[in-house]
Amino acid sequence: MSTFNSEHSEGFWRAFWNARKNQGSLRTGRSFDLGKMSLPHLWMAYLTYPTILFYFALILVSAGVAIYLGPQLGPTLLTVVLVVAIYPFAWYAIHRFILHGRWLYRNPVTASLWKRVHFDHHQDPHLLDVLFGSPLNTLPTIAIIVMPIGWAIGGASTAFAALSTGLVMTCIYEFFHCIQHLAYKPRWAWVAKIKQLHVLHHFHDEDGNYGITNYAADRLFGSFYRDARARPRSAHVFDLGYDLEEAQRYPWVMKRTGAPPKQRPDGAKRGSAAP
Repeated sequence: MSTFNSEHSEGFWRAFWNARKNQGSLRTGRSFDLGKMSLPHLWMAYLTYPTILFYFALILVSAGVAIYLGPQLGPTLLTVVLVVAIYPFAWYAIHRFILHGRWLYRNPVTASLWKRVHFDHHQDPHLLDVLFGSPLNTLPTIAIIVMPIGWAIGGASTAFAALSTGLVMTCIYEFFHCIQHLAYKPRWAWVAKIKQLHVLHHFHDEDGNYGITNYAADRLFGSFYRDARARPRSAHVFDLGYDLEEAQRYPWVMKRTGAPPKQRPDGAKRGSAAP
């Protein structure tokens, strides 16, 4: 068993460093193309991506501040547990009611925000730079959700512990979100399952399976479905309801894009893992 693990590890790291040398061929314009990448390629892109490196730095800084302010073990552990438990439900609410809502693109002030944070991702799910949220949007959201929890439990120290935990959860979510769009068949059954459920969200019916690693909220609120046979295919799975008719009425996203909304993402043409 140890021989197998050693050989497997050596093969992975060999592929990892080869991926580093071949990064340029995996790009579409300025973005990494997940539809062309292997798992070692993803690790290389993920661990060197500026947004992720920024999150890593903020995790250390916020944890350091929490320690400097004199944490107490009990309140800190309770804060971490609560943030981990609440995070998937907060993501569900944001994903379902904000990112998939239609009110953002109908306002000229918020249309460009909606385009950047979610529309572009559904138009081409394989582009890494639109898969990761901009820290200008994600950091205030994370802080607003988790820091009051920590503050209520133990004050400033646990507030920063909550922020550090929320950032760790964000990095975990971002990595598994990448895997769900990667040209890769996971060996771990759980990862294969969450990948299948997310692919359904992107290629069958966008009004369901809003989770990333955790679908408890989908099950609780009736938006979970197991396979394509469970419901008819949505006409808006790629444009999120921002079709040609909506684009004519609310043109701000289309003007920013420079073209009408696509009815099929480029990633699907490259042979995505559509169900």
